Amino acid sequence: MLYIMRHGKTQWNKEQKLQGQIDIPLIEEGRQAAITAREKNKDLHFDVCYASPLLRAKETAELFLEGTDTPIIYDDRLKEMSFGEYEGSLGYFDDPKNPVNVLFVRPEAYVPTGSAESLEKLSERSKSFLDEIVYPQVKEDPHKNILIVAHGALGCSLISHIKKTPLEHFWDNLIGNCELVRLL
Repeated sequence: MLYIMRHGKTQWNKEQKLQGQIDIPLIEEGRQAAITAREKNKDLHFDVCYASPLLRAKETAELFLEGTDTPIIYDDRLKEMSFGEYEGSLGYFDDPKNPVNVLFVRPEAYVPTGSAESLEKLSERSKSFLDEIVYPQVKEDPHKNILIVAHGALGCSLISHIKKTPLEHFWDNLIGNCELVRLL
């Protein structure tokens, strides 16, 4: 089985700042959510966890798996989508003048500006992770429990590949902070 979890809440989540690959730690609320998720899912055993190396995902994985022998392997392909110079911006969701706005309103029309990552690049990263890491393990042992701890857009990309979601419905796959979703 494959499970995906989004990291716990950060100060930037709370302030509705666009995080991307800026390395923001969890706030206490995010830490508590990871601990609560651990208690809620204490009967689940994970054979391996793959996590983004960004601090908010690392902390979430460590707290969620505390007291278990589950190895955590960090993989750069699980980092959040890069929003380039727009990381840290406010109002991106409600301001049509913000170039990142279209990503959240009409993802199929998103064209990155500056150093921001395209959805195509994000898709390639997430697909390579699934193809090279997840699918071979699931094929070899369908009973193996694999956990991925990552981010909002990256999680949507992974889930979109698995569910074959059209790009215009990309955000339908967004999971909440410390929400655990079972796939495959």
